[in-house]
Amino acid sequence: MDTDTKAHISSQQAVKSGNTGSPLDKAPVVNSNTGPQGGYYVFLIFYLVMLSAFGSFVNDMYLPTLPDMVRSFHTTRPVVQLGLTFGMIGLGLGELILGPFSDRWGRKPILVGALIVFCIGAVCSIQSTTIHEFIWWRLVQGLGASGGYFLARTIPADLYQGKALAKVMALVGAINGFAPASAPVIGGLVAGDWGWQGIFWILFGFSAMLLLLSPILKESLPHSRRVTGHFGAAFVNYKVLASNRRFIIHTIMKGAALGMLFAYISSAPFIFQDHYGYTQLEFGLFMGFNALFVATGSMIALKFKPLKRAAIVGARALLAIVAIQAIYFFTVDNVWVYEGLNLPMLFCLGMMFTVGNTLAMNEGRGAAGDASALIGLAGYIFGAIVSPLVGLGNQLHSTAITLISLAIITSVFARLSRAIPADLNTE
Repeated sequence: MDTDTKAHISSQQAVKSGNTGSPLDKAPVVNSNTGPQGGYYVFLIFYLVMLSAFGSFVNDMYLPTLPDMVRSFHTTRPVVQLGLTFGMIGLGLGELILGPFSDRWGRKPILVGALIVFCIGAVCSIQSTTIHEFIWWRLVQGLGASGGYFLARTIPADLYQGKALAKVMALVGAINGFAPASAPVIGGLVAGDWGWQGIFWILFGFSAMLLLLSPILKESLPHSRRVTGHFGAAFVNYKVLASNRRFIIHTIMKGAALGMLFAYISSAPFIFQDHYGYTQLEFGLFMGFNALFVATGSMIALKFKPLKRAAIVGARALLAIVAIQAIYFFTVDNVWVYEGLNLPMLFCLGMMFTVGNTLAMNEGRGAAGDASALIGLAGYIFGAIVSPLVGLGNQLHSTAITLISLAIITSVFARLSRAIPADLNTE
């Protein structure tokens, strides 16, 4: 009997014995295939897109200013890239802490509190006089932004399952492709007139808008499905999820793919601007156009039957593309070759994101807040590690080594996912 079967039997025994302190101990009849409809459905999708976009904006919008920040703070590329790293650490830690809290107290209180924390971090970062002060306030920003980012995955899992969940996740992911597409462009425009400080005023305004709209959002986790009992029970589900082999495989697969995206995001400003001499606005236009390929890949993944087949196809293509990219980084020096290879890489990453998010959340939907937190944490662990690594030594060489390493990890876990029998709830 494998680990997953034992865990399922244990969960059912816990339900029969009345031990319902954890959402994982409750029968997963919490979702429907229809979920909210009509006008509220439109608002829900819009708000989920905004929440997910918020996480992208926190990092992507100030990317065009990274080279200028090196000069403004009189520091080095790896130190400035630590601002991205600490933002991702905050996002990861925030999800890890807030996930169980949201399973205990509901989604809306956590969301409102997190948005307030971000507003504080954004205003204080603007007042930073040293790069180290700025980096610490980036940590606070990450903690605040994490609430919205993980709830954009959690709320759909509260309301949907199976194919309906996959469609909502892909729809949000595809529409949200315009967030990383627009963020660098907006950042480049704003930075030209108001510098990097102006970008964080924009982010403050974005967070304030989400706060103002939050009263319309309905609580998606009813009291009957919340964690009860002693306070530590809210964190017990992490251990249960960590023992779920299927959940872990899909989570690491998504995390490694997200690490590739962060490696690209961290290195691109210096490659486009410092190496090839493009302006902040021109860099933003490159990044904006490229991000649309992530959105397209997210939607194309839904065409595969079973869904997980998109992961193995995407992972194989990623490995081949990144291998060619590595050769380019060491032998060729042409911006259009670099740009041309970015496009299929990002398309494949979009496919991986849809598969990883959907299958992992489907496995962990009995404790959606905790599952979403672990998925996010995996991505930010990879991202936090690779962001400064791509700035070490020769930018092109370090980026090549980082991307090929992550592509191999993604491919390994995609193959492990393929070996898992198809889940009838998701295929």
